[in-house]
Amino acid sequence: MTFSCIEPGDIVLDLGSGAGKDVFLAARKVGASGRVIGVDMTLEMLSLARRNAEKFKVSTGIDNVEFREGTIEDLPLEEAAVDIIISNCVINLSPDKPRVFREAFRVLRPGGRLVVSDIVLERALPPKLKADKDLYAACISGALLRGEYLQAVRDAGFQEPELLADRTYQASSVQGDPVTGEAADALSGVAASITLLARKDR
Repeated sequence: MTFSCIEPGDIVLDLGSGAGKDVFLAARKVGASGRVIGVDMTLEMLSLARRNAEKFKVSTGIDNVEFREGTIEDLPLEEAAVDIIISNCVINLSPDKPRVFREAFRVLRPGGRLVVSDIVLERALPPKLKADKDLYAACISGALLRGEYLQAVRDAGFQEPELLADRTYQASSVQGDPVTGEAADALSGVAASITLLARKDR
């Protein structure tokens, strides 16, 4: 995930914020004049994130974060509410990725930016790997083909996505990983980690 697109004063939304790590990193970037909202559907994670927010406030003196319960397919925000949306390998866990991008477009202000890191596939996975629950949790078996992913971003209304990072998995990069290691050869050259930037027209 890159935070270089976040500017002081921005209102930032983190999709699938978990314990809040990326929220707090963004909070430092936007400063006192900005705000960061984390959305997560897991009550346990929301509780942890809110406890972490109190610690963050005490240690930094910054009080510009909040966490909301909700799904990334149905965001608990009004239209045109935020300047930038970030997400780190969470959209792949959604069963309806095109809807996620449509919701992101809805809540972004004109001129807003979508900056997400995710996994895409260069070709279809074998059926056995496609059904692997561990690979799904690792953001691989639920991934879309690269073309389908980028088209879903365009179809939501965004300008042509710009790839800020693009790295294809090789067998050597996943060997030894308890989840992906056993499928290293099958995954080699199939999955890629990308970070994209897409803008909403003014």
